[in-house]
Order: sequence, then structure tokens, then C-alpha cells
Amino acid sequence: MSFAFLKSWPARVVTILLLAQAGVMYSSIRPEMVPPGRPLAQFPISIGTWQLRQEGYVDQETQAVLQADDLLTRMYADTAAPRAADLYIAAFRSQRNGKAPHSPKNCLPGAGWTPLEQNEIQVDVGAPKPISVNRYVIAHGDARSVVLYWYQSRDRSVASEYTAKFWVVADAIRYNRTDTALIRVIVPIVNQDTQAADRTAADFVKAVFGTIRQFLPA
Repeated sequence: MSFAFLKSWPARVVTILLLAQAGVMYSSIRPEMVPPGRPLAQFPISIGTWQLRQEGYVDQETQAVLQADDLLTRMYADTAAPRAADLYIAAFRSQRNGKAPHSPKNCLPGAGWTPLEQNEIQVDVGAPKPISVNRYVIAHGDARSVVLYWYQSRDRSVASEYTAKFWVVADAIRYNRTDTALIRVIVPIVNQDTQAADRTAADFVKAVFGTIRQFLPA
């Protein structure tokens, strides 16, 4: 049997998609292993020099749209410097029933924010290697903010939505689990100093990353 057709890039893509679909169908007939996670309501109010300033609220209508199994939205302030950061975590224990994180690149424009810059950066979180995160600069009227976000599954941190979906399929086949979490950090840009906001966002991610990992399934 000749497999010469696999030298074609479109054929390879179709083959991968078909294999992924077959894997999902196979894994769907087995009871899913839904790993436990600590309630995000127990997330510490103090992490290093970062202290809880304001507890966010997500109304029932928004929760119904997000479909996350657990949510956290808070503002933290640095007691060692005049700076603050918003933290948002949406945890999904399973994605088999159509539930999945809503990408900020779609949600933020829907909330009236306009993306001005976007790229992928590395953040040193003290782990064996830096993690890749999405970076956006967004605008709403005269307000500007830096946004960092990524997807956390097991011990894996992923920036790309497409890569995250690939690993959902891979984990479903190999481990019979589809849990993931969307982590988002927003820092306002003060006095048009984007670099200061970038530093604050990266410092905050580094400060809270280890704690976030403790609250998500390993």
C-alpha cells in the first residue's frame, strides 16, 4: 500500500483530524476520569507582597455563558509598590459536553476592548523553564491595559488556543481526562508606561503561578 499521498500537507492535516476524531470517539465511550481540584474560593488573599484588594463578582447569567466549573476573579495590589493586577481563573473539570474556555481574544472585543498589540512572550515563573503566554495591549476609550493569558492543563502551560485543543484530545486519549483552566492577568497602563505594566504583569504571574498550580489538578 502506498502512502505517498501523505507527502501532501493538506492530506496530513486531514489524516491528523480523522485520527483525532477517532480518538475522541474512542475515549468518549469510557467513563471520564475527572480529577479533583481545590475550590478557587480558598485561593489565598495574600501571596508574597501581593494582597487582595477587591473580590470580583460574576453574575449568574455570565456564569451560564462561561460554563466553567469554578471561577475566580480578583484584584491584587502590591504592598511593596504602587501597582495592581486583576486575576481571572476559569477552571474546567471536563470539556466533553461542549464546555471549553472562552478565549480572551474573542471576549475582550465583545466587552468593548480594542486590541492594539498582540504577541506571545516567555515569562520566567521559576519552573524548570519559562512558560509561553499570550500578550495583548487593549484599549477602551482612553484606558489602556496589558493582558497576559494562557491555558493550564496538568503540568502544561500553553499559549495557543489550537495547541491547547490538540492537547485536550491527546489527554483524552492517553489519560481519559479533558480538564483545563484559562488564566488571565490584566494590568492597567498608567501614564502611558507600557513597559511598567509589562513588568507588573510578569512579576504578578511569577508570584502567583506556583499557587495556581496547587489549586488545579496535577
